[in-house]
Amino acid sequence: MQNQKKGLIYSIAAFLIWGLLPVYWKLLASVNAIEILANRIIWALVILILILIWNKKWPELKTCLKNKKELLFLLISSIMIGLNWGIYIYAVVSGKILETSLGYYINPLLAVIIGVIFYKEKLNNLTKAALGIATIGVLVKALQFGQIPWLSLALAITFALYGGIKKSVKAESSLGLTIETAMLAPLALAYIIYRQSIGLGAYVTENIWIILLLIGGGLATMFPLLLFSSAAKKVPMSTLGFTQYISPTIGLFLGVFIYHEQFTTGDLISFALVWLALAIYSYAISSKKSLSKNK
Repeated sequence: MQNQKKGLIYSIAAFLIWGLLPVYWKLLASVNAIEILANRIIWALVILILILIWNKKWPELKTCLKNKKELLFLLISSIMIGLNWGIYIYAVVSGKILETSLGYYINPLLAVIIGVIFYKEKLNNLTKAALGIATIGVLVKALQFGQIPWLSLALAITFALYGGIKKSVKAESSLGLTIETAMLAPLALAYIIYRQSIGLGAYVTENIWIILLLIGGGLATMFPLLLFSSAAKKVPMSTLGFTQYISPTIGLFLGVFIYHEQFTTGDLISFALVWLALAIYSYAISSKKSLSKNK
């Protein structure tokens, strides 16, 4: 139970940070989106390597690298998170924060489904009701587009798969993240060098503050991911799924009140339905705990 409590705290903290990240990426709107992603990968790897050195975990890293099954899982998860990062950055710097919000509203539904299908997690009636109401809320938002919201779906699918795969990875969080990021690093470094060589790279065209923000993107990337990776091992996918509503809710507020993206009646209905689902789910969890204590 203590382990699950820690996992819940880690999960909430991760999604609070992720919810606020659009503010950070908006400051880098003058930089090419793929170059932001490439720098995010490289500087995250630098920080992760420093963490491994500080904690003297090189022997554990070598052990992880010998496990072919783990490496396969980590390769797939690295592809998923790399795609997710790239799509997200593109959406934010392109003024589509509300579309990212929709994507991350859809994502928890997929996380719950993955938990049920692949990990045989059980849902009680209240949780099923919450899932149904949340689904309606997501559909309301999707119908506003008048077409399939591909960007939102891509965000949802890549991150739900990432969370599901991370639950199967036995490697300690920082080790797994280091290997994932190292797998993406060669392509990222090659792209950064290419951009500099043709005179379009940020290190050539941007001021020192933008460059420092690019470097800081490593920490902004690594910290919530470490929290999320730890949470994924400690809590059920269904719990992880519903805490993920924190991030798109913050994104929704940022998009509407800070960046003045359009907020319709449909958005309001969707928002209300999602929070009703969260209230029902919270009650279901608290009721389950009360029953456990009374036994």
